[in-house]
Amino acid sequence: MTLPLVLSAEIAEAQATGKPIVALESTIITHGMPFPQNVETAARVEAEVRAHGAVPATIAIMDHRIHIGLTEGQLQALGQAQDVAKLSRADLAACLASGGTGATTVAATMICARLAGIEVFATGGIGGVHRGAETSFDISADLRELAETAVTVVAAGAKAILDLPKTLEYLETLGVPVIAFGQDAFPAFWSRDSGLKAPLRMDQPSSIAAAHILRGRLGLPGGQLVANPIPLTDEIPRAEIMPHIEVALAEAEAQGIAAKAVTPFLLQRIFEMTAGRSLQSNIGLVLNNARLGAGIAAEIARQRTES
Repeated sequence: MTLPLVLSAEIAEAQATGKPIVALESTIITHGMPFPQNVETAARVEAEVRAHGAVPATIAIMDHRIHIGLTEGQLQALGQAQDVAKLSRADLAACLASGGTGATTVAATMICARLAGIEVFATGGIGGVHRGAETSFDISADLRELAETAVTVVAAGAKAILDLPKTLEYLETLGVPVIAFGQDAFPAFWSRDSGLKAPLRMDQPSSIAAAHILRGRLGLPGGQLVANPIPLTDEIPRAEIMPHIEVALAEAEAQGIAAKAVTPFLLQRIFEMTAGRSLQSNIGLVLNNARLGAGIAAEIARQRTES
């Protein structure tokens, strides 16, 4: 059966010539920030990937098709679109069947990237185990996707609003390699150090690329999570951000906000309490992850050529 994939001209050319490609999600455009800042940020992230030797492939669902790589016009249209679905594994096929417009989360981007033969994906932060999950069972589909889909994901750790110890435990249970880049500590999105030690550490993109290739040769399912700490210049230290997170969590509970509404509420309140600083940090860490993702993708391409 023919897959409903549409490759942009740039992506088709990159695949034909063996250029490294980095997948990018589209929820940052539709659900992350207002227009035109969302489109400007997406363009900056794509430019960062190109500047570091790879080709960006922003992924979105439009008109019954998975679009791998968006034109400037498509980015603009998506950035201004209304009622865009936020897609994960559960609703990806339904959106394609109905012909709706959908933005891909981490899990959906991984699925689409794998279908298109793209092995590296750069994002902001992954989802994880939510606080109180022992009673709510609220665990992001991102974690299971990392265990099943062979894509190396570069993120600034898991979002700090989550239960990070349980998130790491769950990833260990699923057999997902969690690799801190250049440090021993597991980063926490806006902060370089969550207070937790990462299970693995690697200091070079070449090492991460080699591990990715070897997982495939060994027949191991799933991908790798590369936890790339936010640059020092963009960091909000843990001691500074955690009080804001605790206040936002208490407000969400008091207002009865639950399920998919929790994360957007918390991020908005933290944005307000930090006077917009959290969003600027978010942009900085996404750009940093794009740089590392490009380096890993380039190394995978080089090592495959030389082997």
